[in-house]
Amino acid sequence: MATRDRRRYGSELLGERGRLLPAVGLLGGLAVWWAVTALGSGIITNFAPAATVAVLAELVVSPEFYDHVLVSVYRFGLALALCLTVGLPVGIVVGYFEAAERATTVLFQFMRMISPLAWFPIAIIVFGVGTRSAVFVMFMAGLWPIVLNTAHGIATIDDDWITVGESLGGDTRALLRRVVVPAVIPDMLTGIRLSIGILWIILVPAEMLGVNTGLGYLILDARDRFSYAEIPAIMLVIGFIGFWLDLSVRRLHARWNWG
Repeated sequence: MATRDRRRYGSELLGERGRLLPAVGLLGGLAVWWAVTALGSGIITNFAPAATVAVLAELVVSPEFYDHVLVSVYRFGLALALCLTVGLPVGIVVGYFEAAERATTVLFQFMRMISPLAWFPIAIIVFGVGTRSAVFVMFMAGLWPIVLNTAHGIATIDDDWITVGESLGGDTRALLRRVVVPAVIPDMLTGIRLSIGILWIILVPAEMLGVNTGLGYLILDARDRFSYAEIPAIMLVIGFIGFWLDLSVRRLHARWNWG
């Protein structure tokens, strides 16, 4: 309570000026970027903000660039759909049935600690070079937050809710549909948000697995063409899309948060 009161008091002191802080942070980051490239020497000067903005202006009017963006978004969407299709049901089963939880805890904790990069060779050997291998690597990275957050949410449901549902004659299917799933929507959204962040981060190296489309490929292609200013320009686009993906889930989470 004391911490919450201090935060509220600090927010009141900031008032309208607090709304300017995000802009101040962005300007600070831009200043550091400019200083590093302006005061540095050698190849790092090619990544200057002015050159990056000039290249970005050319990219945003190029139809070919949007083709690469759409391919990356498609791969991201496909991987997220697979994570949701597998992760939510598995998380519900693991969280609701104690036997399933005891049987899978060690396995899942072990699997999630394997770096997604370690799956690259297996993905290429099994699926070949292309979208399938990239989506597989992303899936192996983004699955676990959804599974574990969903299971954790179910494990923390008030036992009285289940007792009331059972006293009203609810069977397992009814309890899951009417009590358990609605109660853990905030936890599901937390897992989805974490998964989205991981998937979007892993997308770039996944698209360096020999594919010839996507934002990750464009970064490698810019390096090979010595178009150094294009690299941070593409990074800005990646960050912009990722920011809005995360913001969308955060707003959805705020709407469905019972706390």
